[in-house]
Amino acid sequence: MLAMEGVCWLCRQLLKIPQQGICSFCIKKLPSMPKVCPQCALPCEYHQFPCGRCLVQPPPWQRLITVTPYQAPLRQLIHQYKFRYQPQLAIPLTRIFLLYWLNGYRQQQWKKPDLLITIPPHPRRCWRRGFDHMALIGGNLTTWLNIAYSQNSLLRSRDTLAQVSLTRKQRRNNLKEAFTLETSVSGLHIAIIDDVITTGSTMHAAAQLLICAGAHTVDAWSLCRTL
Repeated sequence: MLAMEGVCWLCRQLLKIPQQGICSFCIKKLPSMPKVCPQCALPCEYHQFPCGRCLVQPPPWQRLITVTPYQAPLRQLIHQYKFRYQPQLAIPLTRIFLLYWLNGYRQQQWKKPDLLITIPPHPRRCWRRGFDHMALIGGNLTTWLNIAYSQNSLLRSRDTLAQVSLTRKQRRNNLKEAFTLETSVSGLHIAIIDDVITTGSTMHAAAQLLICAGAHTVDAWSLCRTL
């Protein structure tokens, strides 16, 4: 789908501020997350405390912050952004996460990180796509939040198989030693952002590497979570 300048990507109505990309009405209509565990963001009755899964086997991150379940309409927008090569979607997708994050921040649900890191693609995939889709979102987000951002701290050391076609166990094995860390993160509160978290294997591998390197705490951020 081609975008018309000044028109909402979702409802196709004219925007007062063309650069926003998605109107406020459509943002308010996005599906909300149900009651979820604060660590894994999977459905949990007592959403103020970690679920049984996380108590038994806690993830390496402290909190998982995500906007909406991985379903329409964001699912289609993310697919267009990544696979139909439309980098102009970076700003509206960043804005969706920003508004959600700021709402929780004002309610003191979470704190600003010292540093934001994005999940990196392998250079070969980045070359095929023509842009680093998470770097565009990360760069916009840190400018608006006034926090530090490093695009090159976390690097892909090898080109892994596409996670979408693999089982949970295969995903974990696929990501062994897939990342390398190029800068010091000792003592820092780090946030890692990705577009979608499904099993959490990619985020787990990246966060575990940061914790082992001395990061004080890690938060996982994502636009969507598969429930």
